[in-house]
Amino acid sequence: MHLPTFLRNGAAFEAIQIPEFRYLITGRFLFIFSLRMMSTLVGWWIYQLTNAPFAIGLIGLAEVIPALSLALYAGHVIDLSEKRKLLLTGVVLYFFAAMILLLLSLAHTATHLSHQQLSLCIYFIIFCTGIVRAFAGPAFNVLLALIVPRDALPGGITWNQGAWLAASVLGHAIGGFCIAFFGNSGTLVCICTGMFLSLTILFRIKKKPPLIQKLEKKTWESVREGLRFVYRTKDLLAAMSLDMFAVFFGGAVAMVPVFARDILKAGPEGFGILNSASDAGAICSVILLTFFPMRQRQGQRLMIAVAGFGICIIIFALSRWFLLSFFALMLSGMLDGISVVIRGTIMQLKTPDEMKGRVLSVNSMFVNSSNELGQFESGLMSKVMGVVPSVIFGGCMTFMVAAAAWFKAPELKKLQY
Repeated sequence: MHLPTFLRNGAAFEAIQIPEFRYLITGRFLFIFSLRMMSTLVGWWIYQLTNAPFAIGLIGLAEVIPALSLALYAGHVIDLSEKRKLLLTGVVLYFFAAMILLLLSLAHTATHLSHQQLSLCIYFIIFCTGIVRAFAGPAFNVLLALIVPRDALPGGITWNQGAWLAASVLGHAIGGFCIAFFGNSGTLVCICTGMFLSLTILFRIKKKPPLIQKLEKKTWESVREGLRFVYRTKDLLAAMSLDMFAVFFGGAVAMVPVFARDILKAGPEGFGILNSASDAGAICSVILLTFFPMRQRQGQRLMIAVAGFGICIIIFALSRWFLLSFFALMLSGMLDGISVVIRGTIMQLKTPDEMKGRVLSVNSMFVNSSNELGQFESGLMSKVMGVVPSVIFGGCMTFMVAAAAWFKAPELKKLQY
């Protein structure tokens, strides 16, 4: 594949000249696109079956328990494994999970299972995907660092994040429309197709053997080594912690099915649009940062972005106009995109290649699992406080976390790269 001249010029486009990098981000795009469609479907499906916002929160809990429990061990395994094989195995297992959900969605199955039994089956499948995710999620980012040279990593991270966010936008939005027009079963057929295409593209990446053939240390000592590295790298630890608390308290997106159906009266089409708003904003940020990368004061900008994210969540909770709700979520996504790029760049630049599996798994505990814990927190607080007050509470807590970091995390505040 020959790129146009204007794409071959400039550091921002250096990474996409690498064929394996293009396979990686294309395969990841299709994979994340399918996963976002699946998460959109499952959230809507569970709410249809139960009519309980708390039940939506339990989806996050079902996935986060295995993902969090296995994260540290997964990092040890990733560093000792052939990365391509591990990633392909994960995608295959996700494909089988989608196939089982497809069987559960058929009319024949519905006649033999009650709503409660069907909900329990869905929760079990999500629990199993949490196990797979503990290994597959960090493997994507480890492969990125092995494929892209270090001097091109900042641009590669931005392109990778852009592909991830574009897939999220389209997956959430198209997922809502597919539910409206094709139903649950038709949507799951699209999901399985996307995962299969992802598998065929990722298969073209060359094998990536481990940089260390054998660890002399025992498994637990190897895991502790990754934890110690994160703890001693104070700016990295602060960035992870800030993002973790922000996502945990600012998980308003988990309640979008409730806002779309019961508050804004927007139906499944409006649900799909609202569900994609945050990611649409994030991809706008990534595009801007690709052409106009931040050159200084990245730590301060990270804190400001998280504080602004909290304010946007409060506006979303108070809004009764669909367009205002959409733009509040979109702006929150733009601010979140800034924080994701900064944190991802810090992590890749500061972590040695031979430790990336363990460090990225620690990061998955801090950040990725906080999405699902945040989803559970939103569901639980909506049961205790009501849906709207719980989202307002989460936005306020996010703003307070950013304000506390401004005064209590000097290493992060001074960060520049």
